[in-house]
Amino acid sequence: MNQKINYQKEMEKILAELEAEGRTPRLLLHSCCAPCSSYVLEYLSPYFFITDFYYNPNIAPADEYRKRVSEMQRLIREMPLPHPVEFEEGIYDPDRFYEMAKGKEDIPEGGERCFACFEMRLREAAQEALRLHMDYFTTSLSISPLKDAQKLNEIGIRLGEEYGVPYLVSDFKKKNGFRRSTELSREYHLYRQNYCGCVYSRRQAEREGRV
Repeated sequence: MNQKINYQKEMEKILAELEAEGRTPRLLLHSCCAPCSSYVLEYLSPYFFITDFYYNPNIAPADEYRKRVSEMQRLIREMPLPHPVEFEEGIYDPDRFYEMAKGKEDIPEGGERCFACFEMRLREAAQEALRLHMDYFTTSLSISPLKDAQKLNEIGIRLGEEYGVPYLVSDFKKKNGFRRSTELSREYHLYRQNYCGCVYSRRQAEREGRV
């Protein structure tokens, strides 16, 4: 069995090196939603010029997607950060998600369907990071206690090597990151959804009484 890597400590090493060098690189941050991204922006903004990339074709229905985009944009406008954050919205193409999910519809949340969804979104982020000549890319997804940080980082590292843009490893739930995100959500009165985003996660949330 492979030993789990503490990706929080690995990220801290990178941030310490950047600070020692006096460099402020450009980072493309794939954001899943405003609540999760709040802590990540607070944490990383001192070290990077960030472009927040909102690419989530898994989210359904369309009005839910638009609400999450609007909250992400509002948070960026209202949150005081050391460096200004730019916002970029990816293409909202739910058909791409449904095509990816074919044959995986009944897999419980946290399984292979989710891993394929991670890869779809991170691949788009890697391509966008390459197009924009970014120094790094990463995702806010690892802040969720329900997301497999080991898997996310494995995918991100592999895609970073494929596209030639280093993936900033992370496990943002560490150091009370998730708790801080809930505090910031209250502070900025952010809309906090009670399911990940796709129709399959919503159905599971309904069965579990969370929606």
